Amino acid sequence: MKSFGFFKNQENYDPFTDLLFNALLGFVFMFAISFILINPISTVQLNADFIITITWPDEHPDDVDTYVEDPAGNVLWYHAKEVGLMHLDRDDRGNYKDTIIVEGKKIRNVLNQETVTIRGVVAGEYVVNIYHYLATGVEDVPVKVKIEKIHPQVTVMFYQEYILTGKGDQITAARFILDNEGNVLEINRREKDLLKKTRQSKG
Repeated sequence: MKSFGFFKNQENYDPFTDLLFNALLGFVFMFAISFILINPISTVQLNADFIITITWPDEHPDDVDTYVEDPAGNVLWYHAKEVGLMHLDRDDRGNYKDTIIVEGKKIRNVLNQETVTIRGVVAGEYVVNIYHYLATGVEDVPVKVKIEKIHPQVTVMFYQEYILTGKGDQITAARFILDNEGNVLEINRREKDLLKKTRQSKG
């Protein structure tokens, strides 16, 4: 007489195999759920409280440098790219090394831009200078300086264009004072020679 049930061959039933199969099903189920919950909208998290951007005309061969002094007297420049809470994220040298070869094809980056991030808040005065390090011709170079406050939302707190007139020309683009919460108390343009300060520190 035949017996009825879910297992036609009770003697061949292996509980360990069944356990492994159920574990596999659970893993597949969790993977499917996690895939569904992935947010398709990508967001950019800017790891900075302030961003200073210096730009000059695309493909221009001249080298313009950025100098920033923080309230503690630290000066950021191309020989000191990380000081205090300041970071020189991009040091642009005009058209120098703007071309790379990939699979036999030339790829050029025509953008002339230097970027400084301030990752934290220190109360006091910051000084931003631009310096005409290398001039290949006699023409003046227009340079745009933008300072953005990132938190709680992106706000352009300063934007101005200056003219560098040749090698060795240095301009104080902006001096801004922050309180302990990162609020901007004052912005002015009183001249300060940061180049001289870096040369003294090296000597």
